[in-house]
Amino acid sequence: MAHHHHAPGHDGEHRHENGHGHHGHDHEHLDWAELAPLLESQAEVFTPLYERALAWLAKEVTEPGLIVDAGSGPGVISGLFAETFPGARIVAVDGSEALLERARARVGRLGAGDRFDTLTGDLPEVLAELDYPADLLWASRSIHHLGDQGAALAACAERLAPGGTLAVLEGGLPARFLPRDIGFGRPGLQARIDAVEEERFTRMREELPGSVVQVEDWPALLTAAGLHHTRSRTFLLDLPAPLPDRARAHVADSLTRTRDMVGEHLDADDRATLDRLVDPGDPASVHHRPDVFVLAAHTVHTGVRPV
Repeated sequence: MAHHHHAPGHDGEHRHENGHGHHGHDHEHLDWAELAPLLESQAEVFTPLYERALAWLAKEVTEPGLIVDAGSGPGVISGLFAETFPGARIVAVDGSEALLERARARVGRLGAGDRFDTLTGDLPEVLAELDYPADLLWASRSIHHLGDQGAALAACAERLAPGGTLAVLEGGLPARFLPRDIGFGRPGLQARIDAVEEERFTRMREELPGSVVQVEDWPALLTAAGLHHTRSRTFLLDLPAPLPDRARAHVADSLTRTRDMVGEHLDADDRATLDRLVDPGDPASVHHRPDVFVLAAHTVHTGVRPV
């Protein structure tokens, strides 16, 4: 399976909640197809949040003809667009053909295969291959994988129809899964993980081809890309304890990946705590403990191309 250099969008692979954690030197070598099941289960757990975001977008964007999901990954959100906008044609764009195959299968199962297309290639250049301008172009955590985020937004804006909307999901708050004090280890583990993830995210951005340091003021970046009427809205995912099995499995997968990716940057005490938390044989692990929850917030920023 090919490695995809910019492979935009699939932040499920490292704590989608954070949008952080693409791993510096190995960013270029992630095998997105191998991560597909994790990406899908992640997006499925976050579906209530995405549904709320899309319902808000549906008030802003009435009867779009063409919706582009830029950095679609395995197509969970593409499928939600198909359901939210039954009159729209949807094009999923991604660097991974294997993930787009999953997207086609998913949207087909939803009965919307006849108005769904895919386009394989690197963002933002591949957007030039779209046949028609988009009424809504959605980029969920794909822009931050591109060296020049401002140029990427400008390229997205150019693909909009007059009056079309660009919607960028970036930022929000890191997820929380556990109480501050879990009964062992030093309280506040997740905050310390966040700090390490932030450093890693910064390194990932620095190592991208053509990396440009930018103030991540998304409304200002959308305005600089030539859009107006910018708005920002944050959506909550609130899955209280006791968690359903799928959400609990997501927490276990997420923390296991965190341990594997950033464990070396935590102190020995925190590493030992993480080891216990992800050990299915430990009654105090997230596999068994009753107090595990998922609380996360994602922000969507929109701008409109002038008519």
